[in-house]
Amino acid sequence: MRTAWFHCFAGTAGDMTLASLVDAGADPKGVAEIVAQLPIDSYALSFESTMRCGLAATRAIVAVDQHHHDHTAYAAIREMLAVADLPDRVRDRAQKAFWLLAEVEGAMHNVDPAEVEFHEVGSIDAIVDIVGVCAALEVLGIDRIVCSAITVGQGTVHAAHGELPNPAPAVMALLAKRAAPSHGIADARELATPTGVALMTALADEFGPMPAMNVASVGYGAGSADIDGRPNVVQVVVGSEVVSGAMPEQGQPAVVLEVNVDDVTGEVISHTIAALLGAGAFDAWATPIVMKKGRPAHTVHALCDAAAADAIGAGLLRETGSLGLRGTTLMRWPQRRDESTVQVHGHTIRVKLSAGRAKVEHDDAVAAAAALGMPLREVIAQAERASLTII
Repeated sequence: MRTAWFHCFAGTAGDMTLASLVDAGADPKGVAEIVAQLPIDSYALSFESTMRCGLAATRAIVAVDQHHHDHTAYAAIREMLAVADLPDRVRDRAQKAFWLLAEVEGAMHNVDPAEVEFHEVGSIDAIVDIVGVCAALEVLGIDRIVCSAITVGQGTVHAAHGELPNPAPAVMALLAKRAAPSHGIADARELATPTGVALMTALADEFGPMPAMNVASVGYGAGSADIDGRPNVVQVVVGSEVVSGAMPEQGQPAVVLEVNVDDVTGEVISHTIAALLGAGAFDAWATPIVMKKGRPAHTVHALCDAAAADAIGAGLLRETGSLGLRGTTLMRWPQRRDESTVQVHGHTIRVKLSAGRAKVEHDDAVAAAAALGMPLREVIAQAERASLTII
């Protein structure tokens, strides 16, 4: 299993991601030849060695004809990728990244994703960056992608629609799509761009620390600025992942927080579980118990990362009104999974893919069933059948 782990400790951008893969050994000529299959000719792609805060890195440069417009419709990009003579995996990965961007932009501007007009991410350099990353992954033979937590900045950024909060709305929407881990630092720069975050959220099979790997190469992709005190780079580690069955030796530490409650309704418990999941818990659930004097009650549990324990615990106390809680540290072994989409009578439904099986996203199926006037069980069955083609 050829794996690439992206360490986005200084943020992420499309050109930084592309440069990191070339720095890690992707043949720049091979990458350029794949990108050249796109039906565009008003750009030049090159790579140069540079330094960032004393660290040797590679920079990707896309020079674009200044007379070329800087926005493109999603439908045009989708067609461009469809007709280009690209390797299947390059095309599929690029289509996935642009579709995710279209979904996010469509929701932000209240338009159908198919009608989205990209601005910054529709420019020629952004298109080359995204397809270039997919090409570099193919040149390196990458089968699996893992991404660290993504660092973001603060303040505001200037975009086509004016002054926007930093992180940009598109960045936050993309992170929310995958419940991707991120954290902010006191830097007013746009550390994480929509193009870079779209690549990670669309293509990463998993978010987390570097998996157990036999490391083959390491690459550093430079951003345009050289920042004092922090190398402005994306780091990628390429190698063969060490897998030893369903229970690998190195699990991930996690915390289980619990409260016992006998004075709240089922509706409150349901709301609490939803609030805990919304706050970033890995999982949340309730177990019926019997307390002293035979009183029926529930234990409400939340499984979360240790770094999020304070926030999750505060939410658990706030929502249940409990006078205290307890916690246990344990190890978890999340299994590999991917997310894709299927169509049921024109409605997009997300499915999680893992170990040869598919699980339909319940909320999507409910929405489709209501819109179509179909029984929920039939929508789920059709989505599961459609997912067989992508497992």
